[in-house]
Amino acid sequence: MTAGQSMAVLPSSQVSELLQGVVKALRAFQMYLPNNPIYQRAIENLTAAFRPIWAATDELVLQVVETDLVWEEQTVYQQLQKSESLAWILYKDGMRTLTLRRGCETDEIVQFLQAVNRARFLPADAGDDLLTLLWEEEFQWISYQFSEPFGDLNVPEAETPVAAASEEATAERQALVQEEAPPRPSGVVDLDEFDSTLYFLDESEINYIAEQVAEEYRRDVRASALAVLFDLFELQPTEEIRNEILLIVDQLFPNLLNAGEFRTVAMILRELRVLRERGPALTALHRERLESIEVQLSQPDIIRQLIQSLDQGATLPAEGEVSELLRELRPSALEAIVSELPHVSSASLRKLLEATADRLATGNTAEVLRLLHQPESAALLGIIGLCGRLQLQGAVPGLGELLSHADPAVRLATVQALVGVGSPSALLHLDRAIDDEDRSVRLAAVRAAGARGNRSALRRVEPVVLGKVDRTLDLTEKMAFFEAYGQIAGSGGLSNLAGILLPRGLLRRKEHPETRACAAIAIGRVGGAEARQILEQAGDDKELVVRNAVSRALRELGR
Repeated sequence: MTAGQSMAVLPSSQVSELLQGVVKALRAFQMYLPNNPIYQRAIENLTAAFRPIWAATDELVLQVVETDLVWEEQTVYQQLQKSESLAWILYKDGMRTLTLRRGCETDEIVQFLQAVNRARFLPADAGDDLLTLLWEEEFQWISYQFSEPFGDLNVPEAETPVAAASEEATAERQALVQEEAPPRPSGVVDLDEFDSTLYFLDESEINYIAEQVAEEYRRDVRASALAVLFDLFELQPTEEIRNEILLIVDQLFPNLLNAGEFRTVAMILRELRVLRERGPALTALHRERLESIEVQLSQPDIIRQLIQSLDQGATLPAEGEVSELLRELRPSALEAIVSELPHVSSASLRKLLEATADRLATGNTAEVLRLLHQPESAALLGIIGLCGRLQLQGAVPGLGELLSHADPAVRLATVQALVGVGSPSALLHLDRAIDDEDRSVRLAAVRAAGARGNRSALRRVEPVVLGKVDRTLDLTEKMAFFEAYGQIAGSGGLSNLAGILLPRGLLRRKEHPETRACAAIAIGRVGGAEARQILEQAGDDKELVVRNAVSRALRELGR
């Protein structure tokens, strides 16, 4: 069976789950005696974890690569902290390949893990190591390969006569000194009588010990202690024990958050979610309590306090730690994040919060719609802008309702968001804003309709251009309506525009110069030979503003 076929039958996630069970069992074997219920439950869980593996294959071959275990060229286990890494325990003693076969789950895997634990805590001067401990077990279903030690062999060179004579002279001098020296008092030790190489470490051993000591100091003791708590919760279904564990976690949670232990808090939330989803024999009350702890972080008050403390701190914690914490937020945190964003002064923190808000909004349209229906929310403008930036098609109905909001700033932001979404349904809602009572909203809507060539907007734009609607417009707004008309109506609107630009009737009646100038610009937006011909007829108009508009339109046509 090829690697691809193996992965198709047995997904790498299943192997990763097995190895996580192996690590938990290793920890249980280390901490508890064989007659302990937790120890026995760990064996049962480990045996059960092998069943889906053997349903797909009879053999599991794992490559040991420092802190990783690799199966079929896929990393299925990784623990960068060497003191906590099963892969490193195997690797440092020389194991490079570990093969598990069907049948090892009965007794041999337990014996193997017990041997690993014994090897892990062997003293430095012990005569055994992991390899010799595994030899004693004589496994039938587990096999392994260790790297062969290769070292430089120091072959003594032939002794030359000169070297021999020098050594004899040295020996004679030492004998004379010993004869002339006074006798050594009793109880005084002569260091020359000892071989220092027997009692001093070589450089590689010193470096190894220093690395292990430093690793021990770096080890996250909190995470290890919490892992024990979660193991107890999973392995002990007793209600009293689980209640006590939940009480401990509930008390620790705010303290860790206040202390800035963001990575530990994120780890707690992940573990609680796993327990809630897959924990054995969970009662409804325990599920509710697990979820309540998860929800704490996403409460608005906690989110605001967290953002303010991060922004006002002398230095921002490591970006990876903050990101890890923010990834655990629930959709209910979206409103607090968006409302606090305008007040954040730290650019790096603002970037992290914006990415978090985008992630929450993209995956939770229902929460976005709920916030769009909160007209008094401090996050409303931010949520509207977020809808346009992310082009959230599902938010269009809520945005359409906001076109009736009392605040012109909200209506303007809504128009801009609908333009950002740009779908046909968004443009239909956008048409309504062309008749808005606020000038800035009308201007944004009509410009967007023209830029998009939205035909449905023609019924609102054309009456304004042809003077059928009694509306007072300044030059900027009038120009916007005429340009939109030219872009939407196209060649079909040239006759109407020509009638405005050129004198008509027996008395050669003319429109207001500003209106005619707007018509000239709109004709330029239509383009084509017919439009050019109309513009050329007005090239020598007596009104300067009209001539300038005609010249500009002809330039845009490429005259």
